Amino acid sequence: MDLFPLESNPEVLTKFIHVLGVPDNFKLVDVYGLDDEPLSWLPRPVIAFILLFPCSEKFYEHCKKEDEEIAKKPPKENNVWFMKQHVSNACGTIALLHCIANNGDRLHLKDGVFKKWLEQVKDKTPDERGVLLAEGGNDTEAFKLISAHQQLAMEGQTEVNPDEKVNHHFIAILEKDGELYELDGRRQHPVYRGATDKDKFVHDAAAICKTYMERDSDDINFTVLALTGSDS
Repeated sequence: MDLFPLESNPEVLTKFIHVLGVPDNFKLVDVYGLDDEPLSWLPRPVIAFILLFPCSEKFYEHCKKEDEEIAKKPPKENNVWFMKQHVSNACGTIALLHCIANNGDRLHLKDGVFKKWLEQVKDKTPDERGVLLAEGGNDTEAFKLISAHQQLAMEGQTEVNPDEKVNHHFIAILEKDGELYELDGRRQHPVYRGATDKDKFVHDAAAICKTYMERDSDDINFTVLALTGSDS
């Protein structure tokens, strides 16, 4: 299955999370810089970061080496909700699902398609969740999620083509139980990046984004978004 790629348009992605049941007081916004001053402009609280970056040979080499190191020891036990990507061009949706599913206590998800699907897959493995999303039939919540993706992808500002090779990838960066994670549906596990807290999270997430930019410093095609809102 090939989907239309989502673009890094905060208005479109905000509409998408509202379709998924996130309350209207939460939204996606652009992160205009990764230093102290532009980070201070972000509405608080910041729930998660989403990074869109170019998939370069340097990136693939880094992942291969890091995954080999991770495989030498059991993954850190955690309560992170994670799923694998089995659908082409679905990385934007999966990044959003990672942000929402891991912050249910803060987002107060409404009854609807995603809340119902979360309940259906809560005991599934990350790989099984990805397969279910890819293979959902017309009467399943998975099909409704895919349909919502396709509809919102059509509302972007650029012409969409499911056959066009997309060389950029979305990941989620978030805090869970005082720990910092990168969640990438093409990796085998959540990638643990150390201790953090809700106060330090913005700067710690920005530091991760900077490592991606420094690794491919000859490419300027990076976009950082933040999921922000209100805990009330």
